[in-house]
Amino acid sequence: MSAVLPRHRVNVLTGTKSARLVEEAAECAGQIKKAKRPLLVIGPLLLGSTPEGKLLMEYAVDLSRAADIPVCATAQTRGKLVEMGVQPDCVYDAIEIVNALKDPEWKGVKKEGNHDLVLFFGIRSDLGSQGLSTLKHFAPHLKTMTLCKHYFPHASYSLPNFKKDAKWQEFLEGLIDELKKGE
Repeated sequence: MSAVLPRHRVNVLTGTKSARLVEEAAECAGQIKKAKRPLLVIGPLLLGSTPEGKLLMEYAVDLSRAADIPVCATAQTRGKLVEMGVQPDCVYDAIEIVNALKDPEWKGVKKEGNHDLVLFFGIRSDLGSQGLSTLKHFAPHLKTMTLCKHYFPHASYSLPNFKKDAKWQEFLEGLIDELKKGE
């Protein structure tokens, strides 16, 4: 595959380390299963719906349940989660959670120890790019993964740019299925 250009190309200089492109749901699920204390950070872009009417937030809820991952709600996502019958494990502003994750002594959202893999899902591309860059440079104890439909070069693992929402949804459904398979 040729080089992937990020959606947010203005002044994106990734240096010598950029995200590993994850194109297969099984590979993505494998990385999530290897994590001891993953965290799912969800953003406001999941408040939208698919053309078929499925709320994008449903993918995040299904993923969290399939892999038993705690959920951090950002922006106005808490209200929608509660409406769906899901209580988030924590509620942070996107900048606050990034700052907490930088601290290797932070005890995590469940006070069991800092997280080793943080999945970002539904975060605006400009905010996600800056937050991931911060974690890339100031949180070497942490791996990051994005599940958004655009490539994020500052993550440890990123999905490719999906030009069609149907392909992205197919990937997410495959990922959830792989996570449900267990070990």
